[in-house]
Amino acid sequence: MTQLVLLRHGESISNRDGYFTGWNDVALSHRGEQEAERAGRLLKEAGCEFDMCFTSELRRATDTLRIVLSAMGLNGLATRQSWRLNERHYGALEGVHRINAIGKFGIWPVLGPQLRFTTFPPPLRPGDARCPGNQLRYSDIDKKELPLAESMQQTFFRVLPYWQETIVPEIQRGKRILVVSHRHVLRSLMMQLDGLSVSQLMKLSIATGRPLVYDLNDKLGPVQHYYADQPIQ
Repeated sequence: MTQLVLLRHGESISNRDGYFTGWNDVALSHRGEQEAERAGRLLKEAGCEFDMCFTSELRRATDTLRIVLSAMGLNGLATRQSWRLNERHYGALEGVHRINAIGKFGIWPVLGPQLRFTTFPPPLRPGDARCPGNQLRYSDIDKKELPLAESMQQTFFRVLPYWQETIVPEIQRGKRILVVSHRHVLRSLMMQLDGLSVSQLMKLSIATGRPLVYDLNDKLGPVQHYYADQPIQ
């Protein structure tokens, strides 16, 4: 049996202030930094050890990982970053306050993507500076692969190959893995791990800064999972 830990980044300034974030690269709030440090302490107290970490290209995740590893005394641990672990792309909603978004786009274009697995938010125009294809950090990626907006389904399809082709082989080699990422990415991984239905996925809530520990069997099936601050009895 091996362990896999999934961790949503600490609260960001956009989480705090009520803005759609997606690929918008924002910092952690002060509370988010505290959540990350607490997550590191919880993992250390739980006796968790890691051989490798995976995270996104976004600073709220990379900063969370840095703080966690520092709290655990694991600075310098092997880490891989990938755009495939970036948060769901919210298209033209990114950087817009949630209340203002309804006034600008209407209720269904804002609420629909949060309630329906296959519904897209309003897409960005290709020339928009918020498009990943127009940003230097993603210049080595085929623009056809980079989103202008994503449904939850499209996020799942983006994350799944990285999970199957990059993370799973490391687990199969006996590596103990920590994944620090984002709400919709972790929901996608949990859908795969737990065999969740679409309706179960859309109801799934993942708190910021709370390590979710998976005990996996030899076939990478979950024996159990639990939050590190609420260990099983």
